[in-house]
Amino acid sequence: MKKTIDIICVGEVLIDFIGHETNTLIENTKDYHRYLGGSPTNVAVNAARLGLKSTLVATCGQDGLGEYIIQKLKKYNVNTFHVRKSQTKPTSVIFVSKSTGTPDFIPYRQSDYRINLNQIPDTLLEKAKIFHTTCFALSKNPARTTILEGAKKAKKLGLQTSIDINFSEIIWPDRKEAIQVLNEYLLNDPLVKVSEDDCYRLFGESKSEKFIFDYFHALGVSTICLTKGKDGVQLSDTNYGVFFQDAIPIKEIKDTTGAGDAFWTGFLYAKLNNKKIDECISIAQKLASIKLQNIGKLPDNIDLNSSLK
Repeated sequence: MKKTIDIICVGEVLIDFIGHETNTLIENTKDYHRYLGGSPTNVAVNAARLGLKSTLVATCGQDGLGEYIIQKLKKYNVNTFHVRKSQTKPTSVIFVSKSTGTPDFIPYRQSDYRINLNQIPDTLLEKAKIFHTTCFALSKNPARTTILEGAKKAKKLGLQTSIDINFSEIIWPDRKEAIQVLNEYLLNDPLVKVSEDDCYRLFGESKSEKFIFDYFHALGVSTICLTKGKDGVQLSDTNYGVFFQDAIPIKEIKDTTGAGDAFWTGFLYAKLNNKKIDECISIAQKLASIKLQNIGKLPDNIDLNSSLK
């Protein structure tokens, strides 16, 4: 079958209410601005902005915020056919502090994890190249079962799987369960994106790069991309070895929310365009640096493809 979809993003769609005051904790934040959010949603939108064909599989509420989500996704040419509107649960929202570091957040989860098996039919998978999800999305059923089943089928059909291990104990308090579920997803040899902060939260303590790479490789993962903020990016690949790149210097970081999603979109975009590993990291870093200099989403008024060149 002809591949007409570059990337399927499965997981949370929600509204981010990002604080107006920089580096202010939520308890001291007076004003919030509304943004389309959710890690797989950001990747789907960013991918479409780069000219890729992206499809989002997600669930929002049959409400005003759900309508806002659909309008925004359509504006950016994301395929919304597999976004379900729940009749019984409202759209999920997250309050986020605007931060130049790791932001503080409070989630109010309602419909985002109610993703059903019938939202990922075989006919959808057969048309796609990449199946992407997040640790956040795997944290609750029925989304967890849906995604694990979908990933298995995707792997059998020859898709490249992918995951952002954006673990947070606020979202998933049972760390042991999280590790077990992640291990099951990792059997599909996904491209893995994980940050130092994610690893600290997942393992409950600081771990060396060697430990992190050995741990994920032992579970059958070929490619692990470890992002380290201002300390750059380290990637380990079983076929190509270890790569390091310094971070791109940025004069003023305005908002870190969504920077990891921008990074990973750039990486997947480069992989789809058959770029070498070091080029994939460079393109990923460029897209993340654009995001870090803008509040909320990537800016509408620039040509992202030109910026990446």
